[in-house]
Amino acid sequence: MEPQKHMSRIPFRDALQTLADARKNSDVVITNQGSARVWPLIATHPLDFHFNPSTMGGAIPLATGLALAQPERNVIVLSGDGSLLMSLGSLVSSVAARCRNLTVILLDNDRYDVTGGQDTAATDLNMRFDDMARAVGFESVSTYCDGPHWQRDVESVLQATGPRFSWLKVEAALPDDMKTPPEPMWKQQSRFHEALNA
Repeated sequence: MEPQKHMSRIPFRDALQTLADARKNSDVVITNQGSARVWPLIATHPLDFHFNPSTMGGAIPLATGLALAQPERNVIVLSGDGSLLMSLGSLVSSVAARCRNLTVILLDNDRYDVTGGQDTAATDLNMRFDDMARAVGFESVSTYCDGPHWQRDVESVLQATGPRFSWLKVEAALPDDMKTPPEPMWKQQSRFHEALNA
């Protein structure tokens, strides 16, 4: 595969729309930071939880706990590259916990969308997040940098042996999308708790 900086990219909304179209009704979807602003614009579901504010790096640990607590459900977590860089140890924890029902989707655009589009510390380092996921023991690892390939494979990605890790090279989110106000946490918690226990 070509080095990261030469990869093409999937439009941010398109990457999420593909996943929203493929998710099953019983799947839990945890978003964070940039994805938490965009996902509500394209999909709403009682089992969606937008983990904001001030939780950068916290989405994968939350999803790991949910995957352990809800083993009959698939748990899908969307993390940006900036958030993952703040919590790389969470990948090790997810594998160590043997979360077969966990899917980590990394939305990598080499920037911090929510705080103004600054480069991450890894922007010029040619990070190989897929190799990192394999090294810590993820059972299924995939990489996507074009929309048609992601659309073709998304269902098989979600059905592969877990824990699963998919690295998506995406474009920057649209600036107006980053202005989406988060739903109040108390409303989310009430709805999410009810849906989990339905």
